[in-house]
Amino acid sequence: MSNKLPVPHAPLWLLAIITIVGTLAMHMFIPALPDAAQHFGASSAQMQQTITVYIVGLAVGQLIYGPMSDALGRRPMLLAGLSLYTVASLCAALAPSAPMLVGARLLQALGGCAGLALGRAVARDTATPETAVGSLALLNLMMMIGPGVAPSMGAGLDALFGWRSIFATLAIMGLLTAIGVWRLLPETGRPTGQLHWRKVRDDYRTLLSSPQFLGFAIGGGSATTSIYAFIAAAPFIFMNELHASKSEVGIYLGLLMAGMAVGNALARKLIQRFPVERLMLSGNLLSLVCVALLLVLTLMHQLSVPVLVGIMMIYTLGSGVTSPTALTKALGVHTDLTGSAAGVYGFSQMTVGGLCTLGASLGGDPALSAFTVLTVACIVGQLGFRSALRIKKADSL
Repeated sequence: MSNKLPVPHAPLWLLAIITIVGTLAMHMFIPALPDAAQHFGASSAQMQQTITVYIVGLAVGQLIYGPMSDALGRRPMLLAGLSLYTVASLCAALAPSAPMLVGARLLQALGGCAGLALGRAVARDTATPETAVGSLALLNLMMMIGPGVAPSMGAGLDALFGWRSIFATLAIMGLLTAIGVWRLLPETGRPTGQLHWRKVRDDYRTLLSSPQFLGFAIGGGSATTSIYAFIAAAPFIFMNELHASKSEVGIYLGLLMAGMAVGNALARKLIQRFPVERLMLSGNLLSLVCVALLLVLTLMHQLSVPVLVGIMMIYTLGSGVTSPTALTKALGVHTDLTGSAAGVYGFSQMTVGGLCTLGASLGGDPALSAFTVLTVACIVGQLGFRSALRIKKADSL
C-alpha cells in the first residue's frame, strides 16, 4: 500500500483567473486616466500616481504572500487578498477625490497581488511532474493575454458607463473569484503554522548582497517592466497629442502586448540556437535603439500614430526576448534559493516599473518624459546585464 499523499485538485481555469485578476486592475484603468483627471480637476501626473502606487503594491506583496502562505496556507491567504481587493475596488469606485483614489489603488494592489503571487504556487502544488509544465505555461499565457485585452475592456466600460464602472466591474470580479476559491479550491500547501521570518530574511540578505544577482534583477526590471512608464503615459500621448480616440488607445496597447508575446515565443525558439546571454543583450539592445529613435522623433515633433505603434511593437518584441532570458540567468545565480530569488526578482521588476512610471509623470510633455525614462532604463539594463556577466566570468576563472 502506497503512503504517497494524493495530489489536491485545483481547476486550472480558476487558477488562470486568480493569476490575472491583479494585473487586470492595473491595465483596465489606463484608458480612463484622462477622464478621471478631468473629473477631479487633477493633472496627468496625479492620475499616473494611481498606476505607480499599484505597481508598488504588487512589488511589496510578492515579498509577503509567499512566506505567509507557507505558514498559514494558500487558501486563507488567497481569500484574504481577494477580499481586500474587492473592498478596495469598491472604495476606488466611490472615491470622492484623487488622493482617496490613489489610496484605494494601493490597497487594491496589495489584495490583488495574492492571486499574482499564489496562483503559480497553487499550480506547482497540484500539478504532477507530467502536467506541471503545461499548467504553468497556460498561466504564463494568461498573464500575457490579460494585459493585452484589459485596456480595450477598460475603454469600453469608460465609454459606456464612465470610469467608475471599471472599478465596480473589478469589485464584482474579485467577489466572484473569492467565491470560486472558497467553493472549489482546497488547501494545496502544507502550512507549518509558523512564520520563519529569520530564514526568509537570511535568504533575502544573501540575494541582495550578490552583485551578480542584482545585476540580472535590476537589468531585467529595467529591460521589461520599464514599459509601464509608456503604458501610463499612453492615453495622454495618443489622445491629447496625436488625437486618437479612447477606443483606439486600448487597441494600440493590445498590439504592444502582442509584440511582447511574440518576443517571448521567439526567445523559446532562438534559445535552441543561440546562448542565453546573447539573446538577453541583443533583445535589450533592440529595445534601446527603438526608444532612442522615438526620443529623437519626439524632440523633432515628428511623432505619428503609425510610427509610434510600429516602433513600440519592435521595442516590446525586444523586451519579450529579454524577459525570459534575464529571469533564467537571475534564478541560476543561487540555485538553492530559487523561490526567494523569484520573489526578489518580481519585487525588483515592479519597483523599477513604479520608479519609471513616476519618472514619466514628471514634466509637461508625456511623450518626452516617457521616452527619456525608457531610454535611460534600457541603458541601465545593458549595464546591469554586462556587469553581472563580467562578474560571472571572473568567478569562473
